[in-house]
Amino acid sequence: MMHAKKNAQQPPEFVVVGRVVRPHGVRGALVVHALSPIIRSVTPGSQIFVGNPPSKIEILEFRPHRDRYLMTLPGCTTREQADRYRGAEINLRFDEVEPLPDGEYYYWQILGLEVSTEEGKSLGQVVQILETGANDVYIVRDADGKDQLLPAIKQVIKEIDLDGGRLLVELLPGLLND
Repeated sequence: MMHAKKNAQQPPEFVVVGRVVRPHGVRGALVVHALSPIIRSVTPGSQIFVGNPPSKIEILEFRPHRDRYLMTLPGCTTREQADRYRGAEINLRFDEVEPLPDGEYYYWQILGLEVSTEEGKSLGQVVQILETGANDVYIVRDADGKDQLLPAIKQVIKEIDLDGGRLLVELLPGLLND
């Protein structure tokens, strides 16, 4: 039996893995943009959850297509039916996804962590994560409400302690807003 750690964030029921971009062709296929590497675990027969509240759908076909994926759903056989899914998020049940490799974390695990330097200086709490393309950037808010931007790179982020609810960082020259 797993017990929740004092400061650890609890996992969400669903994790968003993709978004329907548009219909593909005239037979109801959908173009899906990946929002998480977890999408690679989706296969024909996978149970996905779409909409709000999420409704369960079993995928008929799912395959890579250029830099995206093509998906076919039951009962979706025309372009008009497929167009109803435009913009819909594709969710998987969190308890059914494969664990992330060591050193990779979900955003919900990082948000709320207390940030301090290796010397013990408190910088605040991670309140938001920006996706910049090259690397994520953590927005850390201090007790006075001032925000600090920290790049999520190994030269800066030295230790992520989920059980302790903290993030240890090394501030490179020019990083601190003084």
